[in-house]
Amino acid sequence: MASETPRPADGNPGNFVDDLVAAEVAAGKNGGRVHTRFPPEPNGYLHIGHAKSICLNFGLAQKYGGKCNLRFDDTNPETEDVEYVESIEESVRWLGFDWQDRKFFASDYFGKLYELAEKLITDGKAYVDSRSQEEIRATRGDFYKPGEESADRKRTVAENLDLFRRMRASEFPDGAHVLRAKIDLASTDVKLRDPVMYRIRRVRHHRTGDTWCIYPTYDWAHGQSDALEGITHSICTLEFVNHRPLYHWFLDNLDLPHHPQQIEFAKLLLSYTVLSKRKMRELVEGKHVQGWDDPRMPTLAGMRRRGFTPEAIRAFCERVGVSTRDSMVDVTLLEHALREDLNARSPRVMAVLRPLRLVIENMAEGEVHEFDAPFDPEKPEGPSRKVFLSRVVYIERDDFQETPQKKWFRLAPGAEVRLRYGCLVTCKEVVKDAKGEITELRCTWDPASKGGASPDGRKVKGTVHWVSAAHAVKAKVHLYDRLFKEENPQKDKDVDFKTHLNPASLETLTDCQLEPSLAGAKPLDRFQFERLGYFCVDTESKPGALVWNRTITLRDSWAAGAGKD
Repeated sequence: MASETPRPADGNPGNFVDDLVAAEVAAGKNGGRVHTRFPPEPNGYLHIGHAKSICLNFGLAQKYGGKCNLRFDDTNPETEDVEYVESIEESVRWLGFDWQDRKFFASDYFGKLYELAEKLITDGKAYVDSRSQEEIRATRGDFYKPGEESADRKRTVAENLDLFRRMRASEFPDGAHVLRAKIDLASTDVKLRDPVMYRIRRVRHHRTGDTWCIYPTYDWAHGQSDALEGITHSICTLEFVNHRPLYHWFLDNLDLPHHPQQIEFAKLLLSYTVLSKRKMRELVEGKHVQGWDDPRMPTLAGMRRRGFTPEAIRAFCERVGVSTRDSMVDVTLLEHALREDLNARSPRVMAVLRPLRLVIENMAEGEVHEFDAPFDPEKPEGPSRKVFLSRVVYIERDDFQETPQKKWFRLAPGAEVRLRYGCLVTCKEVVKDAKGEITELRCTWDPASKGGASPDGRKVKGTVHWVSAAHAVKAKVHLYDRLFKEENPQKDKDVDFKTHLNPASLETLTDCQLEPSLAGAKPLDRFQFERLGYFCVDTESKPGALVWNRTITLRDSWAAGAGKD
């Protein structure tokens, strides 16, 4: 295994795979050619962990003027579906990568793989074993004990070819036979103890239909698919390091035009997150989330819907680096990359999520004042939008305290605050309902403060955002938070990871009031709601009935312990 590389001058952790490929290109290996592949199994949606592999494989090809294939490892039809194929393609494209005309499937090679299997049988390097899966497993041995040879291992080439062809012809029931490579039952590497290459499975395949009733295992299909595509670097995660000798044994015993090199790197492990498709499927099927693209899910489809940008994800993957040691990455690193990217690209607007009615008593009914407000306060000369001030406005309920705490600079009885871009108002009266709940604030404004200025130079420390009631756009807003309240939901194998789900991961507000410039927003448009966070129009929105998702807060509230209880 390659060793860790020193941290580069830019502060990022480094990329030992890039270093290795650079050295091989310089040495002229493979004629200086770089050809990688991203090989997902279409049994679920891609997640943030896959993004690291996508960026690595496509990024290396781009950097060295090579190629990267998208190849679906569709050898297990029981769990695969066209829906997953389509979602994977969409996610790779959204992340910013293009496989051009190089989309392949392992099923493209089912015929060739079958021919290669017959070649191994003919060469005396594969045989049909007619024992049950339990018997085979029980006689494989372990680290201390070699495997036991069965009578089936002594079958002749003719017998094996006949049985294998009859397996292919659907003459036997599921599980009656398997094809195994004949390698070494005494090998210290258990993976080399006659691994299974084919099983009988009468399952309809999403591409080949009922053409095949025998399906190749991953270990048999993967390396040969790489070789048939001319892959130079077969890059995979660390759990496949034990598969490498078998990967190369198959290639060494077949006459194929290419012999790829397998390189393993550490997969992405992210705090407060589960990155297992099996566990994510549990969440989906158990209705703990609303689907694979639920904005709380770490799938790329869910992150896109929540408002993540592909640029932020690529920057995060670059900062994480590529190493040979598994380690947990703090999710705040991803959140930092997201805030950094959204801060640079998101127009600032005003929205009130929990509205409290504020009436300006000394402003006439129907009176309206119009102001220009920049989308970026740091660039007042840049693009702007109109904001409207009328007699009734909404402010955030949290921006008012009837009995203000110490150093409270927002609105309170008798206090004066600035309505951002609007004017100065002073609270004169608090109106409550029969239950004692505050329903309205009665205020006055200083007409000389139009635009938010202090007319006589008096200092007003508090500034709050607001929306004119007469011009507001009503919307539903989903406030998303981390899906798990535990840093490592899988740390205790005896405890169901779902017990660590965060019950506050979703709050839905239905009476939010947005400034009128947002009426024409489209799905996936992103904005910063001033003082509240970054928000995105949900893909399920309909014209005139926008639904917004909070992508992320302006600051990390979890650092202070908020959201953990």
